[in-house]
Amino acid sequence: MPVRTAWLLNRTEDGAGQSRADTRLAPTGTMTPAGQLASRDGVIPGSPDGAWALSGLYVYGQSAGMTATVASGRAVVQGDESAGAYPVALTEYTPVTFADGDPDNPRIDLVVLRVYDETQDTSSGRTEAAVEIVQGTPAATPEAPATPRAALALAAVLVPAGASEGTGGIDWNSAVSDLRRATVAVGGIVPEDWPRDIPGSYPGQYRDVGAGGLQRWDGTAWQPYPPTPRWQEWTPRWTTNTGAGTPSFGNATVECRYVHTGTLVHASFNVYFGSTTVFGTGGTGDNWRFSLPVRASGASQAVGFAGLQNGSRARRIARIRLTTADHLELEVSSGDVDGTAAAHSGLVDAVTPWNWSSGSYMQIAGTLVYESAEPAE
Repeated sequence: MPVRTAWLLNRTEDGAGQSRADTRLAPTGTMTPAGQLASRDGVIPGSPDGAWALSGLYVYGQSAGMTATVASGRAVVQGDESAGAYPVALTEYTPVTFADGDPDNPRIDLVVLRVYDETQDTSSGRTEAAVEIVQGTPAATPEAPATPRAALALAAVLVPAGASEGTGGIDWNSAVSDLRRATVAVGGIVPEDWPRDIPGSYPGQYRDVGAGGLQRWDGTAWQPYPPTPRWQEWTPRWTTNTGAGTPSFGNATVECRYVHTGTLVHASFNVYFGSTTVFGTGGTGDNWRFSLPVRASGASQAVGFAGLQNGSRARRIARIRLTTADHLELEVSSGDVDGTAAAHSGLVDAVTPWNWSSGSYMQIAGTLVYESAEPAE
């Protein structure tokens, strides 16, 4: 029968089965998928004071010797895919003692949380969970042994050649390499992962990479989240508010860029007029209008400022206005920098604030900032 369920076997008088305390202590339901039937193994995150991502099942030694301590904690241990994942709780700080070092070479031992299940592995003859040491092979350049099936690696410990209680044992300040990783409920944010190249389980999974913030798995790679805003090129449409006296850039140099993050748009706008630029017919009220890179939430009286220049000396400041949700216009806001009063004022057109000519220079300097109608995708 391929359909299976859990929690059907009550604890019997002889102690077999599962107790209510077991159920409360074990992290039932804390499973991130790692396959169709498999779950991501790991330690349940958290610490009493909230200062650390992982405090459970930490392996440490406090003095010279051959014995370390494994802190209490909870974990999920994945067996074979067909066996499912085992929720495990270590309720007391537990000592583990390492065998003496090889006389000639160092070795690396693993401390693991291991599940023995005779229904899945008849060779073990055991049905229990245990904290144990998997001894490595001594070598001039030792390597850690493989993690056994249905086991979660907690730490790798370097056992020096000749180490024993009598020779001072293991240097706990430098010998332990923490191998724990966290696991959370599906949809949860996984605390910092090492190594960083561990792939995600499904598109839309999130993880916390510490100072780097959040990342989202897109199916092939971890991407920053929220996505890092990117500056994009943008060529505005140059028209007039009346539709008459239409100008054109010609061979002008147009350098426009914008970035859209959330509902905020930052834009820079630079136009260097050229010899074939057409400024319009100069009709009354044919105000210049430039399209926005992203539709705004509405009109606005001021979203930035522009520096206007015609020739080498004529310079004015203009206020940038959003006269519609799709366009900006420029309103002259100063006389010339040399103190000359403005002969023409109001919204910029072919004759305001002066008769524009080939070779003129216009720049919207600084940052144009406005609220977009829709958030960035």
